Amino acid sequence: MRHPRIIIASVSLAAAAALGGGITAAAATTSHTSSQHAASQQAAATVRTVQASVGGKTEAVLVNSQGLPLYYYLNDTAAKSAVTGGLAALWPPLTSASPAATGLTGKLAAVMDVHGDQVAYNGHLLYTFADDEPGQVSGQGVQGFFVATPGLTPLSGSSTAGSSTPLNTAPAAPSGGGYGY
Repeated sequence: MRHPRIIIASVSLAAAAALGGGITAAAATTSHTSSQHAASQQAAATVRTVQASVGGKTEAVLVNSQGLPLYYYLNDTAAKSAVTGGLAALWPPLTSASPAATGLTGKLAAVMDVHGDQVAYNGHLLYTFADDEPGQVSGQGVQGFFVATPGLTPLSGSSTAGSSTPLNTAPAAPSGGGYGY
């Protein structure tokens, strides 16, 4: 017999969040998908770009080693994540002490915060969305999270503390899709 909380967690998290469904911490923490994502975050993180559909338009987006789109949260600072509890279960942080990048022009860094060594791109802490699959961007604009693009503008006051990997000294070009803010 199934436990009632598991049945609740089987509802599409993206649909519930988009409707303002008030996802509870209990529902979020029982999600099998989010626990799979959290476990996959422990390995060395490689950030790269792929083409994906975002709001009906094809965009270059940042993804992790499993091909899951990466997002940033509007309420974060360059040195501190505001994503905790049930929100962190829905939006697992990308963590790695030594992140690597392929084909990016911005700055990738590991920032020590409440999640450990959280990966940041141009000062924006990065997350996956528990309801995404590789190549699918379903969390755009949900709960204050936005898909990270190669042209993501550096966060003012970005911390240089922690390990960082300068990827290129050229300024990041805007993505043209309005998602790099």
